[in-house]
This record gives sequence, C-alpha cells and structure tokens, in this order.
Amino acid sequence: MGTTEPHPGTPGTRRAAVLGSPIAHSLSPVLHRAAYAAMGLSDWRYDRFEVDEAALPGFLDGLDPAVWGGLSLTMPLKRAVLPLLDDMTATAASVEAVNTVVIGPGGRRSGDNTDIPGMIAALRERGITSVPSAAVLGAGATASSALAALAQICTGEVTAYVRGPERAAEMRQWGERLGVLVRTADWADAAEALVRPLVVATTPAGAADHLAAAVPATPGTLFDVLYDPWPTRLAAAWADRGGAVVGGLDLLVHQAVLQVELQTGQAPVPLAAMRAAGEAALAAH
Repeated sequence: MGTTEPHPGTPGTRRAAVLGSPIAHSLSPVLHRAAYAAMGLSDWRYDRFEVDEAALPGFLDGLDPAVWGGLSLTMPLKRAVLPLLDDMTATAASVEAVNTVVIGPGGRRSGDNTDIPGMIAALRERGITSVPSAAVLGAGATASSALAALAQICTGEVTAYVRGPERAAEMRQWGERLGVLVRTADWADAAEALVRPLVVATTPAGAADHLAAAVPATPGTLFDVLYDPWPTRLAAAWADRGGAVVGGLDLLVHQAVLQVELQTGQAPVPLAAMRAAGEAALAAH
C-alpha cells in the first residue's frame, strides 16, 4: 500500500503500519504480519504508507486512537516525529530518534527507540555481551544508535571511522552525551577498524565493499546493519575467515519483536517465525 491516507479498516480491526519515504522496500509488514499470525492476533493488520516529513503531521492527526495501536518509522521520519509526540522514553531521547510510536488512550503519542535494545539483543543472541573495544564505520543516524548500544556493552574505547571533520565532531559529541569514549579516525584508514573485537558497519550499500580485502586472518565479530543485498562483500569475506557475523535482518527482527510487543500489548512475540518470514521474503526478492 503506497497511499498517504490511513483507511479506517473493518469494524473491530486494530491497526499498525510502517511509515517512511521511500517505503516500498520495507520488510516490516512481512515481519509484523508473521508475528500476528503466529500469536493468533487475527484482529490486527499491518500496512506500509509512503509518508514524508511534510505529510507526517496530517497523517498522525488522521489516526483513530480506538483503532490504531502504533507506528513503525523509518527515515526520514525518526527525527521529524519528535515535536509531534506527547512523550518519549529515555532511550529515544538519548539519540533524538524515534522508530516506534505507541498510540494510547485519547490518542496520546509515545515515542520509543527499539533499534538500540534490538542491537544489544542481536549481539546477545550470538553470545556477545561485553567487548573491551569496538569500531563503528560511518556517522549517520544508525551510528548514533550503535554508540548507544555500545555504551552498554563496550568497556573501553570506540573508534569511529568517518568522512570529514564535521562528522567526526558529531560522533565525539554523541559519545560524550551517551557516556562512550569515542575516538575518531579518517575513513581512508577504515581498514584499521577490522582488528577490533567488534566492528559495527552502519554505512550504505557498497560503501564498505573495499574493506573485504582487508579482513584479518582471525577476525572478531562484525555487525553489518545492511540486509539487502546480503551478504555484503565485507560480511562474506568476514565469514570466510571464520569471523562471527550479525546482519541487518538480525537487527530488524529483534527491534520488530519489541515493536510488536509495545504496539499490541501482547507477549511473547515469536522471534523465530518473524526471522523465517524475513528470510523467505529476502530469498524471493
């Protein structure tokens, strides 16, 4: 569904959806619908809507709180939604980014960020609960969420490899705000990052492909937030060397589990069913 207007649905139906621009590629409907099916939530439906920053206020105002349980937000709406909320969690406030809106009684809009606990959960699933140091590739919105996650599991320094002094300054500021010791280095030296016990790649598709040739003989753990195309060249080279790889689908599923629980108020949420649905959708892509 690509409209910018929410439809009322059939009587008794509860609604949720993902918003963004572009949105056609989103796997969120696949994951959330799989959860609803496995949980027996036959009265819930989940859609996608093409909504940009200009259209967001009107879209939110048009939602019936008796019908709508919540929204998932992707770029460019994670920060655009902030002034439209009634409240937000400390987690969301820490990175000034909301990817989840829960619509409560009277239409109250509560913002949360499930990317951060989703990252932590995805790493925990692979046995990574603490690292002495880490590296972050990139400096966008996902990088700030990565720093927030690392604040909880990294006991030492995080080195961020970025392009330009402005991005470097931003990452150091995020580090100070989140309580992470952040050192910055030039993107041209990003191959140095690969010797860290944990490397978090937050760059767009293709940006880190050249680093595949620099993967060390005994790599640690790579968390590459991309999921399509998958594997990335870096992730494939990492796995070939025997390193542990956490992918973007892992992150997407773990953060979606939290979204389903927040939006529907139901638990437990079936991680395995959601992951299987995501894998099938990507394989058919």
